[in-house]
Amino acid sequence: MTLTSKEIKAHLSHTEDLKTEHFTFHNHACTILYLESLTKIELIQSLIVPMLEEGFASIEAASGSHKSSDLSLLGQSLLDGYCIVLPENHPEAYMIAVPQTHSRSIDEPSAEQIIKGSHEGFVENLNTNIYLLRYRVKSPQFKVKYFSLGTLTNTKVAMVYMEKLADPNIVEECEKRLKSINLTHLYSTGEIDEMIEEHPLSPFPQSLHTERTDRAVSYLLEGKINILVDGNPTVLVIPITFFSFYQSPDDYNSRWITGSFFRFVRMISFILAISLPAIYISIVSYHSEVLPPGILYSVKVSLTYVPFPPIVEALAMQIILELLKEASIRLPSPIAQTIGIVGGLVIGTAVVEAHLVSHTMIVVIGLTAIASFAAPLNEFGTSLRILGFPTMLAASLFGFFGISVMMMVIFIHLCKIETLGVPYFTPFGPFHDKNSMKDIFLRLPVWKTEKNAQKSGTRKQSFIQRWKRQ
Repeated sequence: MTLTSKEIKAHLSHTEDLKTEHFTFHNHACTILYLESLTKIELIQSLIVPMLEEGFASIEAASGSHKSSDLSLLGQSLLDGYCIVLPENHPEAYMIAVPQTHSRSIDEPSAEQIIKGSHEGFVENLNTNIYLLRYRVKSPQFKVKYFSLGTLTNTKVAMVYMEKLADPNIVEECEKRLKSINLTHLYSTGEIDEMIEEHPLSPFPQSLHTERTDRAVSYLLEGKINILVDGNPTVLVIPITFFSFYQSPDDYNSRWITGSFFRFVRMISFILAISLPAIYISIVSYHSEVLPPGILYSVKVSLTYVPFPPIVEALAMQIILELLKEASIRLPSPIAQTIGIVGGLVIGTAVVEAHLVSHTMIVVIGLTAIASFAAPLNEFGTSLRILGFPTMLAASLFGFFGISVMMMVIFIHLCKIETLGVPYFTPFGPFHDKNSMKDIFLRLPVWKTEKNAQKSGTRKQSFIQRWKRQ
């Protein structure tokens, strides 16, 4: 059965950006079909038309050329940026790739800026993102698997991993979950994250989202899987653990003492972001005796004219903080900075002078916000602020006992959940050997890590011995 251009037009709902051109070469008529919004017309004129003048044999010999008589396959190829050459009275059509590409320049992600190191970030083009990974990992173990998700959007998704470093069971499970996704449309990695995660009710993110190429490559070399979605600059890294969210590329671009110090500070910020307002509420409501007399007097004076209980103060200020943060994100940069500075100062000063909130509460909420922003990834900091609300409620009802119970519940939950079968709180829940403790709280020197011990350990020891003798 011979295909006609009318059948292809009907398959694509007679869209008006489907263009047809009729040519006759050497007494052979043919029709060229292409979507002008997805193809590079200059390539059609400079590449395909000259090949038609030489005959259909030159098209068959062209690289990237395919033949098919399947109407659905031809329609999908048009949507992928192919041009179709349909010879008259011929059962098959030729498909030649002439895609139009529009992509922004490779810049540093604004949400993951660092002081030292690479300033490259992923873009919206899938092939460009895979190039950025391959450019850094020139290894035959680098493996890519493609999927097409979304019955309407047919979004191209790539699963990237290192063949001998990634766990085959985890790779198989990830592939199985990707194939089981049944959506009509797919736009972002966030939708994939929701479909493959194991604990959707958990407040903690179970996968890591990044736009930094160096961060994605580092996890790739640790045996983790990168999932890339065409049209989205965010890469999904799985499986992930709790401590990965407190590691930053700056840790490895600085000396190990500096990197370890800042990582330890970030770990402390985890506790502060969850429990600091709750501790203040407990002390003011139940346990004022734990404060020295001087500090206690200052706190009591600031609470003298405040008509609301501490829990209402804390909840109100936390909600105001979230409103200011959301407003600064949605507005243009110059206005956002004004809103953040002026709004914070004006509102903070006004509520204190109106005796709606105490001075101490302003300090506590400010420190809590700073602690939550210390997390290198914004998504994890948001989870900490959400967990602060039930912790404050428990503190207002039961004091320090309520905080202790909430912290136990949080850590039990961290030890319980898994990502693709990997415990989320590894290496503490469950506990492994001492070698698994490396690179968790402290960023040990490169020559101390297990991966480089065999290669550089002897050389480093001899260097240290020689340095000591001097």
